[in-house]
Amino acid sequence: MSNFVVSARKYRPQTFDTVVGQSSITTTLKNAIKNDHLAQAFLFFGSRGVGKTTTARILAKTINCSNLGSDIEPCNQCESCTSFNEGHSFNILELDAASNNSVDDIRNLIDQVRIAPQIGNHKIFIIDEVHMLSSSAFNAFLKTLEEPPKHAIFILATTEKHKILPTILSRCQIFDFHRIQIDAIVGQLQSIATKEKIKVDEKGLHVIAQKADGAMRDALSIFDQIVSFSNQNVTYEAVLENLNVLDYDYYFKVIAAALDEKIADNLLIFNEILAKGFDGSQFILGLSEHLRNLLVCKDQATLELIEVPTEIKELYFQQSKVSSQAFIVLALDLLRDTDIHYRASKNKRLSIEIALMKLCSIQALLKTKQ
Repeated sequence: MSNFVVSARKYRPQTFDTVVGQSSITTTLKNAIKNDHLAQAFLFFGSRGVGKTTTARILAKTINCSNLGSDIEPCNQCESCTSFNEGHSFNILELDAASNNSVDDIRNLIDQVRIAPQIGNHKIFIIDEVHMLSSSAFNAFLKTLEEPPKHAIFILATTEKHKILPTILSRCQIFDFHRIQIDAIVGQLQSIATKEKIKVDEKGLHVIAQKADGAMRDALSIFDQIVSFSNQNVTYEAVLENLNVLDYDYYFKVIAAALDEKIADNLLIFNEILAKGFDGSQFILGLSEHLRNLLVCKDQATLELIEVPTEIKELYFQQSKVSSQAFIVLALDLLRDTDIHYRASKNKRLSIEIALMKLCSIQALLKTKQ
C-alpha cells in the first residue's frame, strides 16, 4: 500500500505566489525583501488554517535563499532552501509555544539567537501559537525581541492576538490574515482535483468551502474525506450526505410555500427534513441565510455578497423577484425570534412549526395593510 499524504500537506504552498487568499500580505513581504526593509520581528495573526505558519516558513526560506530571482521567490534548489525543505536547517528554527511555553524554553531560544548563521545572512526563529507563552516567558523574551542581534529575525504566529503583551506587539510588524474567500477555496480545490484526476461538482465544492468557514486547511481535510466517501467522484449529493448539510432546494420550497400561504405544504416539508435527521436549529439558521440571500438579490450592487454557485445564484435572483422586501424583512425578524427562543423551548418541533405557520401568514398580513 502506498503512503497516502493528505492534501493539506501535499499541496502546502512552497512559494509566495501559491499562498491562497493573502495576496496583499505576500506582496508586502516580497517588497520588503526586495528593498531590504525587513523588520526584525513579525507577528502573523488570523484564524486557523489561513496560512500564517505556511507564510512564515516561506518568508524564512526566501530571506536566506542565495538564488533569488526577480520574482522574489525561493529557488528551492540552493543549499539553504534544500536544507530547510529536508528538515535539517540550522538557520531556520521553529518553536511550538503551545508545548514549549516556559521560561527555560525561551532561555534556550535566546542561547540559539546568539549563534551566528552558518549559511546566509540571517537566522530566523518561527514561534507558533505565541500567545501560549507564560507571562514569565514573555518577559524573558522581551529584551531579546527589543534588541536582537543583526542576524536574528523573529516571526510570531497566533490566533489570539489579544493575549499577547502590548510591549511585545509594539515591537512587531503586525500582519492580519483574513478568512479565505469561498471562491478562492473553490478554485484551489478545483486545481487539486485536476492534478489528482478526481471528478468534482462545483456545487459540491462550494458546500465544502462554506463548511470550512474561511480555513483552507479545513477545506482540504473535508475534501479528502469526501473523495474517500465518494470513491473519487465528488458530487453535490455526496457532499450533502457526508457533511449532513441540507439541500438548497428545501429552502426554496419553504419560501415558495410561504409566498403561496400553504401551511400544510411547509409542515410536510419540515417533517421530511426531520425524518432525514436534521436538527431544527440548523434548519432555522439555514432558512435565515436563505432569506438574507434573497434580500441581497434585490439590489444589483449587492449581488457579489452571495457566495454560491452561479446556477444557485440564478435561482435566488428568480425567487427574489416574487418576494417583496417587506415579506423578507418580516420573515427574518420572525426567524430571529424563533432562533432566540428555540433552545429554551420544551417542544422544539412545535416552536418551529408555529414559526412556519406565521411565515405562511405574512402575505395575508401585508395584504390587509395595503
